[in-house]
Amino acid sequence: MIEVYYAEDDEIIAKSVKEYLEQQNCKVTVFGAIVDIKKALINHLPTVILLDWNMPDGQGNELCRWIRDRWNDLPVIYLTVRGDSCDIVSGFQNGADDYVVKPFDLAVLHSRILALLRRAKGTKAVKLSCDDLILYKEKAAVYYQQKEVAVSQSEYQLLLLLLENKGKTVTRRQLLEQIWDNSGNYVNDNTLTVTMKRLREKLNHPLCLKTIRSFGYRMEDTK
Repeated sequence: MIEVYYAEDDEIIAKSVKEYLEQQNCKVTVFGAIVDIKKALINHLPTVILLDWNMPDGQGNELCRWIRDRWNDLPVIYLTVRGDSCDIVSGFQNGADDYVVKPFDLAVLHSRILALLRRAKGTKAVKLSCDDLILYKEKAAVYYQQKEVAVSQSEYQLLLLLLENKGKTVTRRQLLEQIWDNSGNYVNDNTLTVTMKRLREKLNHPLCLKTIRSFGYRMEDTK
């Protein structure tokens, strides 16, 4: 199911978009203020974000830049009445993946969401980040507060998997199976605990790396 966060303060437009997309098997949550969608994003990432430009507590461009500073690959589509070329260019420059001018056809909007998600599937980020932590996939390097940190292969794979699922809780079982047990070899649960402990120590116990007690771990921005 496609999960949509929609920043829109016009209740009529928001209701129309929400009802149509939910008929297409999407789950849609509407936010009437930028502060509300920011709080939601810190706790959980949707599949795609729909974003109005003019919000009661700020501009869509500000929110788009805030998103891009944290999640390079989270799809963002503007839905706005501002259709001048300078506004459209500004929207893309600030990180939008698509730009739809009101009024728009709901079926076309749904098609553009699907097209964007198809393209996103074929593109994997080479740089993953969370707070002051950055992982570069091309050179398999980890940096914390702009300083490179030497990590083992298992520590790197653990951090990579958590960053690729940023905003989502990854269970201990998933981590054990995907990092150590892909070949069907049994690995003691304590292996994960020890590896995580060493990784935390090397990264100076970053606040963005959360422990979900007796369940798993989650990466999420705290700034």
